Amino acid sequence: MTQIIIHLKVGEVMNGKKQHYRIIPYIFLIPYFFAFITFRFGPSIAGFFVSLTRWNIVGQAKFVGFQNFIDLFEDPNFIKSLTNTLYFMLLTVPALVIGGLLIAMLVDQKLRGRYVTRTFVFMPYVIMSTVVGVIWMWIFDTHFGILNYYLSFFGIKPIAWLSSINWAMPAVAIATIWWTIGFNMILFLAGLQDIPNELKEAARIDGASSWQVFWNVTFPLLSPTTIVVVMLTLINTFQVFAQVYVMTGGGPAMATLTVVQYMYVQSFQYYRLGYGSAIAYIVFIFLVGLILVERSILKKSGDIN
Repeated sequence: MTQIIIHLKVGEVMNGKKQHYRIIPYIFLIPYFFAFITFRFGPSIAGFFVSLTRWNIVGQAKFVGFQNFIDLFEDPNFIKSLTNTLYFMLLTVPALVIGGLLIAMLVDQKLRGRYVTRTFVFMPYVIMSTVVGVIWMWIFDTHFGILNYYLSFFGIKPIAWLSSINWAMPAVAIATIWWTIGFNMILFLAGLQDIPNELKEAARIDGASSWQVFWNVTFPLLSPTTIVVVMLTLINTFQVFAQVYVMTGGGPAMATLTVVQYMYVQSFQYYRLGYGSAIAYIVFIFLVGLILVERSILKKSGDIN
């Protein structure tokens, strides 16, 4: 009987300790939850209510329901910014995904200098976006830019990269690819190094060529990483702002005006906070849609539950 009582007491103590240990992680998360609710979740909810109003910072907000959202799709400037953003994504996403994969495959080989190459490719990603914009403004300068200087050796006349309607968006895209391709390279490299070499060796022993090994072994096993890279690239490129703001300011003639840039202009230059909030929620809905598509694809492939 005494032993039973002792076991019960020990069990109560142990259960108490378990409950204690379960609470501890949540205590450490309290500062994060406070910051998240105060600076992210709270403003997001408030922004939705602002999007239902016509408010110019000063004065009282006037409730207009979903009129701001209706006006958006009748606004030619918003349609233009949306078209520009999709064009920018078309220029950058394939290059960032395919280029990141090719570079990752290159630096994954056992070649001399691969670690140095990884470092140099990834280095631009740690530079602030505004600094990237300033660097490429100098490179793309019509009269003193280094790019036009070297193109002149081939008899090519100076190109007005940032002041030409045709060349401004490709110029921003080039700067973005240079800046962010290293991040995709790291993701792909992690995925490649997670693939067992035994599978590749077995395929080579069976007589498979390098292309067949890649297409039938490497690429299928790399598909979860590829899906994540594609979705992250789509999300990041849809939110392009800093490069455009610094390099072109949305010009010339709105040729590089993007959705986030237009949201900034409406909110902080014209002080149409309700209209700007409506644009922000359009961006939010698009990004949530991309995330749901990603989860659906990963769920069908069995990579997540």
